[in-house]
Amino acid sequence: MTASAPWLATLSQPQYLLTLYFLVVAGLALLAGFARSVTTRSEVGSRFRPAVVARLTVTGVAFVSYLLLITTFLSSYTLTGDTYVPNGNAVMMFALRYTDWSVTVPLLTFELLAVCSVVGPALRRTQLIVGASSFAMIFSGFLGAIVIDEGQSQAQLLIWGGISGVFWIITNVLLIRCVRRSLPSLTTQAASWMRSATILMLSGWVVYPLVYLIQVFGDGGGWATTMQVSLCVADVLVKIGFGTLIHRVAKLRTAEDVRAGDDVHPESIWISSVKQSDAGQPNEVYLAEGASVHPRHARPPMSSAVPFERSEIDDDDL
Repeated sequence: MTASAPWLATLSQPQYLLTLYFLVVAGLALLAGFARSVTTRSEVGSRFRPAVVARLTVTGVAFVSYLLLITTFLSSYTLTGDTYVPNGNAVMMFALRYTDWSVTVPLLTFELLAVCSVVGPALRRTQLIVGASSFAMIFSGFLGAIVIDEGQSQAQLLIWGGISGVFWIITNVLLIRCVRRSLPSLTTQAASWMRSATILMLSGWVVYPLVYLIQVFGDGGGWATTMQVSLCVADVLVKIGFGTLIHRVAKLRTAEDVRAGDDVHPESIWISSVKQSDAGQPNEVYLAEGASVHPRHARPPMSSAVPFERSEIDDDDL
């Protein structure tokens, strides 16, 4: 049977404006999320820095993708009478989303794993399997929805949707297992936030297969608009809401490490105006192995610095 590709649907003026509104709002929200990720990246200790890097990359890539989606949308429909008629470029409104997800979805899994208590070879192995599985989940959906039979075969949509579903289950099971193994070793607050972040991300991921099924059974501009609006909302909730919760977990675990003396941090750590730890600074500076240890010295004021010309010195003179 033949499916109706959503990029071939004609949009009414309200449907066109509603889609454009959600695309712009989602893009601006992702820009705000990226800016916040940049300004707050120093709040997290080096142990959980991979979560910060993943969050920065997710919001940055997603923002660029939405810029492309907006420009593509504006150039893909022509006002004819009272309706907007798609041209051959409209398929990119959905193809571009799959390119975005191919990068950001594996990074979301890395962001969650970065704050779990699984470490060492077990963490690297899990990252590899989950990253590959999540990418395969997106790519197989892309083949069924866009590439094979131009996304207009119900049979191919269901076959490749089923394959994508298998990888979706594998990814979810592995992530849930890692989170459950980590919860007993976390404090009550950190465990609560990690549980909420996991539920938010996995719940948000349910939206995407449901939208995929609309392409199998839905038809017309109303369903095409529903798909775009749903994807915009899901992207914002997963990529910003989930990232915010993971950032809180990383901050709280950094504060706990500082209080326990396991890590240092240049400034005090606050979450929701509640102080979690004072600044933690090492009392001594350790040199290379075998060298002596000397006390930390205060940095001299910059006003006392004077330029000097460095002469060449042979290694034998040192």
